[in-house]
Amino acid sequence: MHKIIITLLISFSIVNSNFVRAEDKKIDLNFHAEINGQVFKCGESYAGVGKSQSEITPTDFRMYISEVAFLNEQGKWIKANLVDDGIWQNQSVAMLDFENGLGPCRNGTSATNSVIKVIVPDQQYSGLKFVIGVPFPLNHADPTVAKAPLSSTALFWSWQSGYRFIKFDARVKSANVGLGGDEHHAKLHNAHQSHQNSNLSAVGYSMHLGSTECAASSSTAIPKQCKNPNRVAVEIKPFNVEKNSLVIDIGRVLKQTDISINTPQTSPGCMSFPGDADCVSIMDNLGIPYDGKSPSGIQKLIFAR
Repeated sequence: MHKIIITLLISFSIVNSNFVRAEDKKIDLNFHAEINGQVFKCGESYAGVGKSQSEITPTDFRMYISEVAFLNEQGKWIKANLVDDGIWQNQSVAMLDFENGLGPCRNGTSATNSVIKVIVPDQQYSGLKFVIGVPFPLNHADPTVAKAPLSSTALFWSWQSGYRFIKFDARVKSANVGLGGDEHHAKLHNAHQSHQNSNLSAVGYSMHLGSTECAASSSTAIPKQCKNPNRVAVEIKPFNVEKNSLVIDIGRVLKQTDISINTPQTSPGCMSFPGDADCVSIMDNLGIPYDGKSPSGIQKLIFAR
C-alpha cells in the first residue's frame, strides 16, 4: 500500500508541474523582434543593415531560450520554472518564433510566439538572466520523438551538432549576382548536412547559431561534449518584471558584418563553424568566444525596454 501511495504522489507532482502555489506568481516575459529599431515583419524590407548598409527582407527568425532566473532583493538568483504548454515550451526550454509562414517566410509556420511564461516565488526582483540555447542533454537527441518545442526539425542540424539556437534568414538586395530565396535555402540545407564549404555571394544571408566541433563517431551519433557550446548568456540589470519587455534586435549583431558577400570557401553567411571571417564580429556581438578569442564584451542582441 505504501508503494502505491508513493507512486500516486509522484504522478500527481508530474501532472501538476504547472500548478501555481499561493507563494508563487506567474510572469510573462514579452519579447519584441526588431531590425535596427524597426519592428520585425515577414515581407517587410529593411535598409542600412550591416557594414554594407544592405537592404534585406527577412525569411525566418526563431530561437530557443532556457535557464531563466530572476535576481531577488537579497542578491540571489532564483531559478524560474517554465510553464509546460505542450507547444512553445516544456519544463526545460522555450521557443520564440517571429516568422508567420507568409510571403518570403513561406518555409516557416503560421503560428508565432513572442512570450515566455514562467513561475517563480512571489518576491521582488530586480534582474533577469537566461541562456539562448538548448541544454546539452536535450540538444543531442532524436527530434522526431522530442517533446515540443524541440520537435521542430526546422531548427535541428544533426544529432552531432544538435539544434540551431538562433535561426535568422533573409534575402539581400545586392548588386552581386547570387541565389534566389528557394535556391538559397536548398544550398543552406546541403551545407548543414555535409558541412561542405560554399562560395555564396549574394541574395541570401543566414545567421545560424549552434554548437560546433562536437566529438562523435558520425553526424548521427550523440556526442559526449562540444568544443564550442555557443550558448549566449543574457543578463539584464535592472529589470522590472511588471514594466519591462525584451527587445531582440538582430541588426545590432550584424552591424560590423558585410552581409552582401560571403567569404570564399566558407559556409553561407555565418553558420557558427570555426575559421569563418563572416562570424568574427557576429560572435563577438553575441558575447561568445570564437576561434580561441574571448569576446570584447557582453551580448548586444537582447536588451530591456
